[in-house]
Amino acid sequence: MSREIMQERIKQAEIETEKKKAAVQAGKMRQHYHFMPRIGWLNDPNGLIYYKGKYHFFYQHNPYSGFWDCMHWGHAVSEDLLHWEHLPLALAPSEEYDDYRKGGCFSGSAIEHDGKLFLMYTAAANHGAGNLQTQCIAYSEDGIHFEKYGGNPVILPPEGVPGHFFRDPKIWKHDGRYYMVCGAGRDDRAQALLYRSDDMLHWEYVNVLAESRGEWGYMWECPDFYPLEDQYVLTCSPMGAGDRKAVYFVGDFDYGTGRFDWTVSGEIDWGMDFYAPQSFLTPDGRRLIAAWANEWEYMPFWKDWGPTYREGWCGFFNLLREVRMLPDHTLQFMPAAELKALRTDAYSLDRLDIGGNAEGLRAGDGVSFEMQMKVDLEKTTAERIELDLRCGEGRKTRCTFDFAKGTMSVDRSGSDGWSAGKSESVLFLKGKKELDIHVFSDQSSVEIFADRYQNNHANNVYAGDSQNGIRIRAVGGNAVIRDYQSYGLKDCVR
Repeated sequence: MSREIMQERIKQAEIETEKKKAAVQAGKMRQHYHFMPRIGWLNDPNGLIYYKGKYHFFYQHNPYSGFWDCMHWGHAVSEDLLHWEHLPLALAPSEEYDDYRKGGCFSGSAIEHDGKLFLMYTAAANHGAGNLQTQCIAYSEDGIHFEKYGGNPVILPPEGVPGHFFRDPKIWKHDGRYYMVCGAGRDDRAQALLYRSDDMLHWEYVNVLAESRGEWGYMWECPDFYPLEDQYVLTCSPMGAGDRKAVYFVGDFDYGTGRFDWTVSGEIDWGMDFYAPQSFLTPDGRRLIAAWANEWEYMPFWKDWGPTYREGWCGFFNLLREVRMLPDHTLQFMPAAELKALRTDAYSLDRLDIGGNAEGLRAGDGVSFEMQMKVDLEKTTAERIELDLRCGEGRKTRCTFDFAKGTMSVDRSGSDGWSAGKSESVLFLKGKKELDIHVFSDQSSVEIFADRYQNNHANNVYAGDSQNGIRIRAVGGNAVIRDYQSYGLKDCVR
């Protein structure tokens, strides 16, 4: 009977989607090339995997409104990571362990096992003693229609971990065995817990993979763990760690003890809208990550999610990024190569000399575009460079590269009459001859990459089509820009 309940709820969600999608997809704030739902709410990416010739994206989804509520799993597939076919929902709340209005089928991951596509997800319910999060399994023969395992839940919160601090399993396979890392919080310290299994159904606890001593918050959401070159990488979104929204740790891992010892840590993105990144492998061996372009600190209790809820939707993924390691074991997060296929209307300049008067720049239609440039630091005398994006109607989003103070910042307070906030990071240029800058703008977001893709800021900006100006100027001296290139970007998801 429970299987029929889930299928009926998926059917109801599809009816709701068909009824609303034409009106929602005509919304003025809809993105042109960022992945987003047909209707309703989206948050964390889930179950990212290449399976039987297609990429599968699952995601946290409420199909009934543009706000967070009882969680389902949305589902879409693609052959090129650009153009997506939306499929029926993969999971809907239907069982005692996940059928709860303020719970449901929370985040998780996917893996192939015995030719089937397996999902592991966090089930969230409340039986009168507070929120209880457990780990559950669903599987599919065709990668479209899923059935929940009759022995769910397969993992309960371990001793000392509160029931509401145990979620977001990420699974992988190593030497014939399955492993899973799960986010947790215990005694006000964030943890990543390690489990293993021989059959994907019966799991044993191994160890605390890694934990915070307080400096990295009290709960790690959406942990991910994978090998990269000769090291291992742990990523997560820490709760209670201030402005840190998505961080990485690089170090050594011992499968014998289940302990990870990191020696390098850093930020994946310094912006206000990058959270819960999850990675997957492409057939050619690249490690790509997708993330939710928002963040829980800006829930409606503190700040509204943005105006898109008026159009019947909210949420999209940030640009796909490839994870690469530098010789010092710090990481780069580069826009995926697939995005180059969207380029059109190419424009370039070998050199641009800028001073105190703002210079206009050309890039596509000024709304949906890509832009690259290099600042010649040896010939630049300016104290800072101000790059204004999405200008018009007296509004702008300003990115400042401050050479005197050693900072990079993105200020969207004057961007759209809605958004607020300024993201800031250290800009360390000692001994460097140039500063590389790479910008992607879409209808409702600006993502700026700098300094070898290690200084990245993703911020949502809800600007109209008339805000299509781009300006640059130098303050306190002059600046030399080299190798300026720009492109318009074709629609692929709108």
